[in-house]
Amino acid sequence: MKVLVMDGVAEKGLAPLRQQPDIEVVIGNKMTEDELVAVIGQYDGLIVRSATKVTARVIEAATRLKVIGRAGVGVDNIDRNAATNKGILVVNAPDGNTIAAAELTMAMMLSLARKVPMACSKLKSGCWDKKAFMGMELRGKTLGVIGLGRIGSAVAKRAQAMEMHIVAYDPYISEEHAQKMAVELLSLDKVFEQADIITIHMPKTKETYHMINKEALEKMKEGVRIINCARGGIVDEPALYEYMVNGKVAGAALDVFEVEPCTENPLLQLENFIATPHLGASTEEAQINVAVDVAEEIVAALRGDLVKNAVNIPSMSPKLLAKVRPFLDLAEKLGKFQAQMLNGRLEKVEVVYSGELARYDVNPITTLLLKGLLDPILQENVNFVNAPVVARNRGITVVQTTTDNAEDYNNLITVAVYTNNGKRLLSGALFQGNDPRIVNIDGYRINAATSGHMLVVPHIDKPRIVGKVGTVVGDKDINIAGMQVGRIELGGKAIMVMMVDNIVPQCAMDELAKIDGVLEVKMVSL
Repeated sequence: MKVLVMDGVAEKGLAPLRQQPDIEVVIGNKMTEDELVAVIGQYDGLIVRSATKVTARVIEAATRLKVIGRAGVGVDNIDRNAATNKGILVVNAPDGNTIAAAELTMAMMLSLARKVPMACSKLKSGCWDKKAFMGMELRGKTLGVIGLGRIGSAVAKRAQAMEMHIVAYDPYISEEHAQKMAVELLSLDKVFEQADIITIHMPKTKETYHMINKEALEKMKEGVRIINCARGGIVDEPALYEYMVNGKVAGAALDVFEVEPCTENPLLQLENFIATPHLGASTEEAQINVAVDVAEEIVAALRGDLVKNAVNIPSMSPKLLAKVRPFLDLAEKLGKFQAQMLNGRLEKVEVVYSGELARYDVNPITTLLLKGLLDPILQENVNFVNAPVVARNRGITVVQTTTDNAEDYNNLITVAVYTNNGKRLLSGALFQGNDPRIVNIDGYRINAATSGHMLVVPHIDKPRIVGKVGTVVGDKDINIAGMQVGRIELGGKAIMVMMVDNIVPQCAMDELAKIDGVLEVKMVSL
């Protein structure tokens, strides 16, 4: 077997491959798409970083390829759909940079507390000025960790060694899990109110985009310090600049920016601002670790063993894939839908498979549902292989049942999610064999496609609500593509699902929530 290694992957990390007597490792130089297409047919495995683009055309030419490995986390440079359709496994290395990112966060924290970069810069300019750089001790201070995934947990562990009090916000971590870590779980607003230092370890999603904005900064302590080594865009940079200038924020340190490379940001002119050029994974050890991790995954995949970090569906026979694939897509969409409807901390997931579907092995379908549910909201990389483990580690109970009775449908998937604030129910079915549809939301019958943008509005069943909602949406120049209303009884509660061409902005959502009779407003994008 032959494995092609591209993009200067760390040589030390290739040891697991080189130790296999029947695997030949070939180090490739930079190639164009045409050059890669010309040679990829010789190889059983491929390892890349971010430079090489593994396109559908490359995958089509890969007649022997069984696995593609990304020495790192992001796989945007790999056409996963093309790989999946051809039965090629895609793996990555999400854990290798955990320590590097956590240690950079600690370096930022200490640098902010003791003003190390500023003092160094002034001393190098020829000025010895002790009085200008009075710092603070970390001991006894409250650290607010936003996101307790792998990196956030590693930061919390290290901060405890500094004798800090740790509070955290993570709606998908159980109280029991937090207690084992000696971390106090709070609401986001409470973290803002109590923390002396806030460090961010969340994924960038539509929910976390500009999470640290003017409203959030207003809730924080005077003299708060803010660190972001996660993703650019979570911090509203103009708002941060304003609050650093007016003194509310005593200091900030960013490794990531909304637009990168970033060299002309006004924040860079502030003396109390520390910046690094996206160095979170830039350690020799991290680069070796991700290479080792992906090399081990490549070996396991070529041997037919279980891999830990698959980011697509493992190889299936064409016959089995043809039967199961439509339900996999439906299940993942149901999970994504529920992720955007959640209120509170996720505690339990119940999945019921009804009708002919109950005759299949539904475990892979449940796994895809969990992936769809957890991947948008967690800092961790959630994939086909590890989704059940991630749920278990987060203290989320998963119950799966089957029944022959599907009422009005040949096949039906029903997923109920339970949070500390209640229960949400969602059902989906395949129409005409491969047309996935949402058919029930919280007990209300509906018929909605599993694509595009949807405004979901539970409300009291009375006149003029639909019109008011439509007016608000229209006033924002958003086209309404379609709408359905489901209700159980006249004058009771009902649910409106409005299909729109664009995402409804938060200001409009807030306006909708104030309409008399509207009970809730949710924006769902699939």
